[in-house]
Amino acid sequence: MASILSSCRRDIRPPVTVFSPSMWGDTFSTFSLDKQVQEKYEKAIETLKQEVRSKLVEATSGKLLVLVDTIERLGLAYHFDTEIEAKLEQIYNEDQEYDDLFTTALRFRLLRQHQYQVSCGVFDKFTDEANKLKEMVSSDVEGLLSLYEAAHIRIRGEDILEEAIPLTKHHMTRHMLSSQSLESPLKDKVKRALVHSLHRGVPIIEAHVYISIYGKDDSRDEIILKLAKNNFNYLQNMYKEELSELYRWWNNFDLKSKLPYARDRSIESYLWGVAFHFEPQYSYVRKAVAKAVQMAAVIDDTYDNYATLNEAQLFTDVLERWDMNEIGQLPDCMKPVYQYIMSIYEDYEREATKQGKSFAIPSYKEAVKQLARAYNIEQNWIMERRMPPLEEYLKNSVITSSIFVMFTAHFPGMKSVTQETIDWLLSNPKIVVSAAMMGRLIDDLGCHERENKEGKYLTVVDCYIKHYGISKEEVLSMFEVLVEDAWKDISNEWANKAGSIPKDIVEQVVNYARAAEVTYRNSEDGITNPEKKLAPHIVALFVDPIVI
Repeated sequence: MASILSSCRRDIRPPVTVFSPSMWGDTFSTFSLDKQVQEKYEKAIETLKQEVRSKLVEATSGKLLVLVDTIERLGLAYHFDTEIEAKLEQIYNEDQEYDDLFTTALRFRLLRQHQYQVSCGVFDKFTDEANKLKEMVSSDVEGLLSLYEAAHIRIRGEDILEEAIPLTKHHMTRHMLSSQSLESPLKDKVKRALVHSLHRGVPIIEAHVYISIYGKDDSRDEIILKLAKNNFNYLQNMYKEELSELYRWWNNFDLKSKLPYARDRSIESYLWGVAFHFEPQYSYVRKAVAKAVQMAAVIDDTYDNYATLNEAQLFTDVLERWDMNEIGQLPDCMKPVYQYIMSIYEDYEREATKQGKSFAIPSYKEAVKQLARAYNIEQNWIMERRMPPLEEYLKNSVITSSIFVMFTAHFPGMKSVTQETIDWLLSNPKIVVSAAMMGRLIDDLGCHERENKEGKYLTVVDCYIKHYGISKEEVLSMFEVLVEDAWKDISNEWANKAGSIPKDIVEQVVNYARAAEVTYRNSEDGITNPEKKLAPHIVALFVDPIVI
């Protein structure tokens, strides 16, 4: 009887969730880049860069730290990479101690963000006999904010920074609620930090926010502000052009009519591409990541929002053989998905060969197959209501995070990528596994209600409830702890560097985690329901220019 029930279950189609259509319509369909406008921005940027470079070269000590922080927050650091690295190396070697909390925390954060080994012992001077932060710091709002931001790059075992998060958050909130305590721009900085910490934010999103805050600062440098505004608008025009290209690419597949069960989120997917690398030279990366995220969403929806278990297994088997001649074995409803995947692969193969990166082709193909296998395994667990041991689920979730598909997808456009880079990625280094785990856990928090389908299907949250015998609320709290632990491991691996692996590759792993934070933080699914969470960022980055 059990086998009969199991067999019948394999032909049951899951309840289909009807997702809202793309909220962007044809917003990005017809953009035409005005080269004269771009040239105007380019000239202004080049002129202003020279002046800012002179300021950077001349700055010393605490003023230098503030200047570097300002340049980075405004999204300008890529113009001054060489100068910033030289200055930070000088600061690190001088090992100067500062008496104030603001500068001490700023130095700590900047050096750790740039992969220098710095000890949290620099904060000992601000603690009492019980190793607790002294009460005197509670009135130093700039110091509290600086410490709060620094504490978000903590690693395991840094108790003083662990305790600093709730303490600084409490005092900053208290100051925010006091009508006479804070004024802009400090009030705006605190408000932003309490919404999202700087280190865990997507750099270009944080840059847009900070341009507005910096413009209210009476001590602002008008040259730097003007450079930031021109630079942002220049980048935005590039993004609009890339989005227009992506929009046409996606519409050519006509999957919106062929696959009504799948999410149409190419614009939101592009935001992930910008999160990976916002700088001008990474156009290929942005578009490739966007295509990979949209493809992963279509494959995911095919498995958990449409296919029966038998159809899912057939699709997995056909994809495993990777042969267009076998498409006839698939039911008509799944053929467009297979054609879509193969079309993306043909473009990938052509581009990889053109860029001299043909060695990346097997890893991309295997990553797509691996993702399908992982989705299939997960769907079997859910539909047959038999969740695996926790460790098995977590191992599979590293794959369903889609991190391997996203990375291998853009490798042809990365000059720094070699076979060694691919071998490193596929060896499951700790920073990659930690980022994938963090991304998937925070995704699970955001997607639980949707995937639960009104209690009809098990999710990873149910898996934890069963495994530990605890309530849903306790599981969600435990997830938050696991996410924090993953961030600590990411920070530790980042600071330890990754041997000969290019820095821009490792940085993308951190940026993957940042994109996940922005998309799924506070138990919200920003991809599926972008209106509240991602839409404001999309409008700010890709629609409205900054007035200069």
